[in-house]
Order: sequence, then C-alpha cells, then structure tokens
Amino acid sequence: MSSTDSGDGTPLRILLVDDHPVVRRGLRAMFEDHGGMRVVGEAADGTQALQVLAALLGPEGIGVDIVLMDLQMGAGMDGVAATGRITAQPSAPPVLVLTTYDTDADILAAVEAGASGYMLKDAPPEELCHAVRAAARGETALAPHVAARLLGRLRTPGPALSPREVEILGLLARGLANRAIARELFISEATVKTHLVHVYDKLGVDSRTAAVSAALERGIIRSR
Repeated sequence: MSSTDSGDGTPLRILLVDDHPVVRRGLRAMFEDHGGMRVVGEAADGTQALQVLAALLGPEGIGVDIVLMDLQMGAGMDGVAATGRITAQPSAPPVLVLTTYDTDADILAAVEAGASGYMLKDAPPEELCHAVRAAARGETALAPHVAARLLGRLRTPGPALSPREVEILGLLARGLANRAIARELFISEATVKTHLVHVYDKLGVDSRTAAVSAALERGIIRSR
C-alpha cells in the first residue's frame, strides 16, 4: 500500500474533532509520523467541527478527505449529532468515530448517524492509520472489538433491542420516569410503557432496575 490514498500524491487530509487538546496533539503527531496523512483542521466540539469543515470545503478551502470524530465532547454538540449533520450534506467526507466507548448504544447511534467506521482510542497506531485510510476510501472500518460485538449480536439467539429501546434504556439508567422519558423523546407515555414491556421481555427481566443492570452488564448501555 502506498503512503497516500489520494491518487495524486497529496497527503490524506484529516479533520480532527476532540475536546481534549492533548489527544488532538497526539493524533496529529501520530498521523504525520506515519506519512501520507495530514491534519488540516481541528475542532473541540460538533458545532466547531461544522464551522471548520465548511471553511475547509469552501471555495478558499483545501478540502477534507475524512473526519475523525469523538463522541462525547463536554457541553458542546456531541459526535453523533455532528456526524449526522455532516453525513447529511451532499459530497460530505466520510466520518470515522474514534472514542473510548464501545457499548451497543454508542455503536448503534454512530452507525445510524452515518459513520463509516468506529474505532477505539486504545487502538495501536498502525491499526488506526489503516482504519483512517480504509474509511477515506469509502470502506467500513471497525475496531476488532466492535466488530466482535456486532457479530455477537447477530449470533446471539433471541430478539435484539431496537435503537429506540436502547435509547429508552439509557434514559432509564439516568433515572428518568416514564413521563420524563416521553417528554425527552417526544412520544406518549403509553408508547414508553409499550417499549418497556418489549425491553423487559427481550432482557428476561421484570423491573426497571433489573433492566438497567442487565443492560450495563451486557454492554448495551454505559454508566454515566
């Protein structure tokens, strides 16, 4: 494999989105050390990422081949929302999620938002660089652990939780009552109760506490 993937000898152009300056600095150094890749922009949250991306893709910009996106970024727009906004744009660059979280809820949310891949921050440099190049080429790039989780979901007998059910479980874990969940998701309280019946049945439990405990234990949601 050549050191570049652009086809014209220019480095792969990366936009880094992470709220930790030290992380961004480390990733920039790693990509530049590996050659064939160049960080052309940085952002500390989703809102800033959209602004920087617009400038880089504008008439005076130098372009972006791939966006490397964190998920949780303090009080700013999170990575899932930013990914959805980016991938909804025509001719948008691929988005590769890079995070510390590997729960079903996070993975499903990122994939639903249009992410081309999902990597964990403890990935070896070579593995991460390979994933960045693959995602920039339009391929799916998944961390081995994430791929194993998704494969495990397919192989596990019994019905899988839907994205909405996972979302409701996450709100349960935050301690929200049915009425508050309904307001949060803009659905009726009766619909919340129906979803909970399905969740209890799929997890083999009979209470809110047991459902949250089972979901945390199985890595479906993460503790806050």
